[in-house]
Amino acid sequence: MNETIVGLDADTQRTLELIGLFVFALSGALLAVRKNYDIVGMGVLAFATACGGGIIRDVMLDDTPPIAFRDLAYLLIPLAATSAVFIGHRAISTHLLGIGAVFDAAGLGLFCVTGTVKALEFGVRPAPAVALGVITAAGGGVLRDVLAQESPAMFRADSVLFSIPAALGATLVALAWKGDWYTGLVGGGAALGVFLLRVGAIYFDWHAPRPRP
Repeated sequence: MNETIVGLDADTQRTLELIGLFVFALSGALLAVRKNYDIVGMGVLAFATACGGGIIRDVMLDDTPPIAFRDLAYLLIPLAATSAVFIGHRAISTHLLGIGAVFDAAGLGLFCVTGTVKALEFGVRPAPAVALGVITAAGGGVLRDVLAQESPAMFRADSVLFSIPAALGATLVALAWKGDWYTGLVGGGAALGVFLLRVGAIYFDWHAPRPRP
């Protein structure tokens, strides 16, 4: 996304976006290692995780072709993450699950903010902008799990909170935007809050409510 987030200069915004891409791509490549995929499978899962949600969002906003196909960095970053995991996964093999979860939480926080802001900048009303923020943050993870032949984590009753933290962060951004008090600090705080809530959910085993059997 090329639009400038209120309160952030263009260089800072791009840096945050690339960090989000990289951490999501790492989580995709790490899952591929767990599934014993080759380097091609690693690259596909890394790209799908990093860019899948943004591609869905851009298509829904009619911002086509999606930024992932217009900006070379959106291809190079997942390739770099794939290379890093391909070379270094042995050193972290005993911690793959935990490290992958942390990367996933970081990407979730960053992308729910940038996805919501982009939707708002395109004139989308706050409620659907929140939905697009969640899609941006969680859509890549769903595509990753489907490609890896796993039930998407965010849909499973035994999985810890995933989409709810993203929805809360996106809602804060939308409310701040509508109230005209959104700044880069608010966006960064929302991303950090989502990250901490997701990590807390993993550590304390928090689950979304479900109906009684």
